[in-house]
Amino acid sequence: MPERPPLIVAAATPLAHGGDALDEAAIWPMISFLEDRGADGIFVCGTTGEGILLSTDERKRAAVVFRAAVRGRLIMHCGAQTTAETVELAAHAGEIAADAVAVIPPPYFPLDEDALTAHLLAAAEACAPLPFYIYAFAARSGYPVPLEVVARVRDGARNLAGLKVSESPFLKVEPFLDLGLPVYIGSEPIIPAAMARGALGAVSGLAAAFPEVVREALDAPDTIAEARLRT
Repeated sequence: MPERPPLIVAAATPLAHGGDALDEAAIWPMISFLEDRGADGIFVCGTTGEGILLSTDERKRAAVVFRAAVRGRLIMHCGAQTTAETVELAAHAGEIAADAVAVIPPPYFPLDEDALTAHLLAAAEACAPLPFYIYAFAARSGYPVPLEVVARVRDGARNLAGLKVSESPFLKVEPFLDLGLPVYIGSEPIIPAAMARGALGAVSGLAAAFPEVVREALDAPDTIAEARLRT
């Protein structure tokens, strides 16, 4: 019997003291809630986890605590404003035995194809041999990931394992599905269409609150599941 499509939950990052400190005690029950309701893994410090707003030290500490709490796969998002910070976080993910690393392009100042390729290759090298995922989300990074960059990173990084694609509508996702790499979908309403076209699974922010709804959409991607995701 084939394995079910993976549901990776994009977790929130609990904070305490008005946002001045990581709420470490809150992480454990949150992870238990998610894993008991169908999460196969946890995506930490991504868009839902607001990792870009945390300091490097805060992100490292979050990685340590989440690693201790998560029973399934732990994917650390290590995208940051600079290549140096991204490399530091990616290397740390390897040190704490994360299961994979994902990196979004640095926001604010768009990188050209050569610079973005070099940035992603540096991050992939820093976390090797951990699986490395390119995170495409133009609405947050401010610019798209060109398909040519993905091809160049695939040629240069043996640990490139796939992509997390949060683009929408589906027409913007479809070209990534044609690359022959595993693709995790980040936009919940298009999960059914993407799964029908060969997507591997989902990395979902909605699942941080309603994991069972996204689990249902992955296990039975039909019009009913799609309607629930849109409500």
